[in-house]
Formats: sequence, structure tokens, C-alpha cells
Amino acid sequence: MSRVKRGASHLKHRKKILKQTKGYRWGRKSKITLAKTAILKAGVNAYRDRRNKKRTARALWQVKINAAARLNGTTYSKIIDKLNKKGVKLDRKVLAEIAVKYPEVFKAIIK
Repeated sequence: MSRVKRGASHLKHRKKILKQTKGYRWGRKSKITLAKTAILKAGVNAYRDRRNKKRTARALWQVKINAAARLNGTTYSKIIDKLNKKGVKLDRKVLAEIAVKYPEVFKAIIK
């Protein structure tokens, strides 16, 4: 068997890692061992925070709906309960958008 030199693929792999850490601070952008752990941690945080983003967005929708509801003399929980009983298929994201941009339409939905 002939000898296989792997210098090119090794450098390619290291370049790829360092390209991903562009913009990081201190040695994490230039030292390969620090860059590897930085990429791993960044991936973990990104995965977790994509889920947290959904959670905080839903909480914000609820706050917007509740604020608009209180301007119209009711509460968030009463609106959601009535909409569910009537079988209205509007989700919280759309309701929050209507409450902010079209208050008169939101008022009509409540009635």
C-alpha cells in the first residue's frame, strides 16, 4: 500500500472551523482548540434559543391581546374562552396583530 498524506483535507477542515468562528472574540476566532469548543457551545445555545424565541413571542402576543381586551372592557382569558366556545379558529399571533393594527376589527371580534 502506498502512503496517503492527509495534509490538504486536514487544513480544509481547520479552515472550515475557523471560518465559522469569524467575529468571535479573543483566541476563539484563531486557535483551533478554542474555536472547536466555541462552535459546539454556539450550536447548543442557538438550538435552545430558537425554542425560547417561540416561547417569548407567544407571551408577547398574550400581553398585546390582554391590553387590547382591557381597553374594550374584558380580559384575555374571557376572550380566549369565548372564541374557543364559538369555534373561532384565530390563533394568538393573528389576534395580537389585529389588536395592534386594527383595533376596530378587534372590537368587532370581541362582540
